[in-house]
This record gives sequence, C-alpha cells and structure tokens, in this order.
Amino acid sequence: MTYVYPVVSRRAGGVSIGINLNPNNACNWRCIYCQVPGLTRGAAPAIALPQLEQELRRMLDEVVHGDFLQRHVVEGARHLEDIAFSGNGEPTSASEFPQAVALVENVLRDFDLLGNIKLRLITNGSQIDRPGVLEGIARLAHCNGEVWFKVDAATTSGIARINDVHLRPEAVLQRLRSCARQSPTWVQTCVFALDGMPPDETEIGAYLELLQQAGSDIAGVHLYGLARPSMQPEAPRLGRLPETWLEGLARRIRLLNIEVRVSS
Repeated sequence: MTYVYPVVSRRAGGVSIGINLNPNNACNWRCIYCQVPGLTRGAAPAIALPQLEQELRRMLDEVVHGDFLQRHVVEGARHLEDIAFSGNGEPTSASEFPQAVALVENVLRDFDLLGNIKLRLITNGSQIDRPGVLEGIARLAHCNGEVWFKVDAATTSGIARINDVHLRPEAVLQRLRSCARQSPTWVQTCVFALDGMPPDETEIGAYLELLQQAGSDIAGVHLYGLARPSMQPEAPRLGRLPETWLEGLARRIRLLNIEVRVSS
C-alpha cells in the first residue's frame, strides 16, 4: 500500500495502523536518529484521498473482520490500539491533512471503531501555525484523539544538533501550548547517547524548564530510547542509554507533577 501500514508499536502497546502522508520520504526536519532511508528535505506530496480511504478500509477489514492479527501478530499484541498519522515525514506538511482526518473519522464510524480506539497524530509541531492544521487537530480530538508532539531538546543548539533545524525553544513552547488547547497532547522525547555521552545537565535543565512551563497544558511525556538503527549519517555516533538513565530522567519529570511513560 502507498499510505497505510500496520506495525506493532511498543509505545501504543499493540497494533497501530499507520497513515503515511509522506510516501516521498520527505520531511522538513532531519532528526539524526530518523529511521527513514533516503530521507530528503521537503513537504508531503499531493495526497490521493480516495486511494487513502480504499487502503484504510481494506486494512481495517482484514484486522477487524479477518484473521490478520492471528497470522501476523504475536500473541499478547493481537489488539488494535490506534490509527496514527505517522510515517516517513511530517504528516501536517500535507495540505490535505484536515481532509484526511475527516476521512479517517468517517471510516472509523463505519467500522464501529469511532471512540473505541485512539486516533493519534505524531508530529514535530512545526506546522501548527498553518491554516487547517489546528482545525484538523481539533477534529482529531473529537475522535478520541491525541497528539504526540516531538520535543527532543530545549536549547537552540540542542534542537539544531538533534533535529537539524534552527528553532527557538520559546517557539516550541508556544506551538506546544497551541496544540494542547485543541487536543490532549503528549510530549514525545527520544533520548540517546551521542559520541558515547548522554545529554548534559545544561540540556536536561533546559528541557525540564520547558516542561515545567508547559505544566498542566500537556497530558504527559513519552520518554523513549533508540529501538532501531538510524538511517542518517550520524548513525555510528548514536547509542542506547541504559534503562536506569531513562528512569532517572523520568523521576525528575515526575517531580514536576507530570505523568511519564518510559519505553527503553
């Protein structure tokens, strides 16, 4: 399929049906841990909405009415958790994003899944200010939806080093709050060792400060480590951090009265 793919998601806790609005492998960011091969800079192409709907209905029919889970998913994970706008780039860079959310809502209703599973958007938040994006996010919220909003660093230098974009932390916080006003929003943060070293205390302090400022606006934090190899040139420089390190950071976040879920 071009737009729809199934995956067992460790963070979702079961089967996630992904919607990839970036089949051209283009993204406006270039995170150094990104697993997309041949990643290029750019936006999503024009989306063939009728094809997207056809593929989603076919996938859901196999999962809900067929034996897809029994044939392809290990026991213990054979349950559909969500439909997620995710994939090989920034999904909200697609001009058809709000129409795609409406399309998924209609399909979920037809399969009697609306409100029974999550509808998620996994985003870097960079397009929040675009007309239609907040409209799509608000609609997603009405479909038992939530947003996973990427915040990997909270200093200008850290964002440039990890996400390869020039962005002020104040702009990240503003977009995060705008998103959270429209939909339940989780911060998602990938942590790893770079050149054998974990994030230093300056970076951690700035990150905790940003979370503290977001405060009760956000639903919580998804803190996760590297699970699959990066496909970026920096791959040899990246390493997994011990689970104890992630749990140590999670304890500091919880001191801010923010819920944390850790996936090492």
